[in-house]
Amino acid sequence: MTSHAPIPGGNAGMSSEYLEVRGLTVDFDGFKAVQGVDLTLLQGDLRFLIGPNGAGKTTLVDAITGLVPATGSVEKSGVELIGKPAHNIARLGVGRTFQTASVFEELTVLQNLDIAAGAKRSPWSRLRSRTTIEPRIEEALETTGLGALRETPAGILAHGQKQWLEIGMLLVQDATVLLLDEPVAGMSHDERQQTGELLQRIGGERTVVVVEHDMDFMRQFATSVTVLHGGQVLSEGSVAEVQADPRVQAVYLGTAATAEGNDHA
Repeated sequence: MTSHAPIPGGNAGMSSEYLEVRGLTVDFDGFKAVQGVDLTLLQGDLRFLIGPNGAGKTTLVDAITGLVPATGSVEKSGVELIGKPAHNIARLGVGRTFQTASVFEELTVLQNLDIAAGAKRSPWSRLRSRTTIEPRIEEALETTGLGALRETPAGILAHGQKQWLEIGMLLVQDATVLLLDEPVAGMSHDERQQTGELLQRIGGERTVVVVEHDMDFMRQFATSVTVLHGGQVLSEGSVAEVQADPRVQAVYLGTAATAEGNDHA
C-alpha cells in the first residue's frame, strides 16, 4: 500500500473503500436508540464520533457490525450489510474493537496475530505448523510498534499495548473499515499520543471511525467529527466547525463534556 496521511473528506473518494449509512435506525421495544442516521465515511478520513451519554454512539457501531438488529441501509463499498450476521460482516472487512481489548492473554503477541490472520485460511492450513511469518503479520508488528514484543504473552502487555495488538489483529484480517470504541480510555498521556500516531498511520489507507470521549485527543487527531445526540446526527464537519456549532456547545462540549463518565450508549 502507498502511505497517505488522513485528510478531511478522505483521500480516495467513493472509488475506493467507503461506508455509506442511510436512515439507520435501532429500535429497542419502542425506544429509538439510533434514529435515521446518515453517514458517509471515506477511506483516508479519520472520523471521530462524539456525543454525550446515551447519544447512541456504541449502538450505532453495534448496528453497523451486525451485533444489534437495525433498519435502514449500511453499504460497504456497494455491499449491503444490514441483515447479514456479524461474522459475515467481519469477513467483508469491517472490524471493530471494544473498550476492553479482546486478546488471548495466555498467547504471545505473534500467536495472537497468527490466529487472527488464520481467520480466512482453510482449516488444513491453520493446522500446519509454519516456520515463516506472513508478510502481513510482520507489517502489523511494525505498524503497531509491537515488533520487539512479538514473543511476549499478551496478558502482561501494558493497557495501551493490548489495544494496539487488537488493532493489529484487525489489520492482519485485512479489515478496511475499522470501528474503534474508545481506544484511549484509561491510557497514559504517552500511550494516547502513540495511539493517535498509530491511527494516523492506518487511517490514510482505510476507513477509520473512532468513538471517543477524550476531547483533547479528538482535537489533536480527528480529520472530521460527527456529533450524535439523542440517537441522531446533531452536527458534522471539521473539529473547528463542530466546536463552533452552538448546538454542540449547548449539549456536549464545555461543562457537559467534563461532567461525563464512561459511555456505554
